[in-house]
Amino acid sequence: MSLKTVSLPNPKVMKPDAGSPPGEASRTTPLKVALVEDQPKVRESWIRLINSLSDFSCVCACGTGEEALRVIPLEQPDAVLMDIFLPRMSGIECTARLKELLPQTQIVILTAMDDQELVFMALEAGADGYLLKRTKPSELRAALLEVVGGGAPMTSQIARRVIESFRRKAQPRNESTRLSVREEQILLLLSHGYSNKMIADKLELSIDTVCSHLKHVFSKMHVRSRTQAVVRYMASKTQNDRGDGL
Repeated sequence: MSLKTVSLPNPKVMKPDAGSPPGEASRTTPLKVALVEDQPKVRESWIRLINSLSDFSCVCACGTGEEALRVIPLEQPDAVLMDIFLPRMSGIECTARLKELLPQTQIVILTAMDDQELVFMALEAGADGYLLKRTKPSELRAALLEVVGGGAPMTSQIARRVIESFRRKAQPRNESTRLSVREEQILLLLSHGYSNKMIADKLELSIDTVCSHLKHVFSKMHVRSRTQAVVRYMASKTQNDRGDGL
């Protein structure tokens, strides 16, 4: 039996504000985390762990990918912890479909094994980072703050594989896919770990305008997440710089 929703009135936490650097937070609103884990005992353990952190509240916990697609969009969490091995619908497929429904929600893959191939597939599907299930509570907190702040918790080996993949797939830029100056400004700030709110303040735009620009960027670059957009942009810039130097 899966646990669908956990709602906790938690006054203890912190949504990053515009004046804080990436990964920092203000003492106002809890950051909402959703969990997708099919093993009941493991799921209960992760719920307790998330709620033990001073910055977060577990707002829902789902036992299957199908349940996650029904429940999580209603909760609008800041981040999702996604088990990679789920019955029927895998965590990779669930990630891809959830990103289409909630493009601004950060999804972090949970895996018991450091299987680079599976993790790489999950990142290609739109995940924003990954953690091993043996991660310590302090490391979990740091990773969650990093991902909601615009970062991408992952090993350098996996990051290199993602970059190399996008370089192989990169297409010559043409007028239909060329980014506007504003879109490139937003991607550059994104690559430095700025949140949407911080980008809006920096560029003197509304958050809705920033989100609209990002939606266009995702469509042009055929990506599902901020991490993919930044990596593909940086890979493209590297290719262009090499071409210019020839």
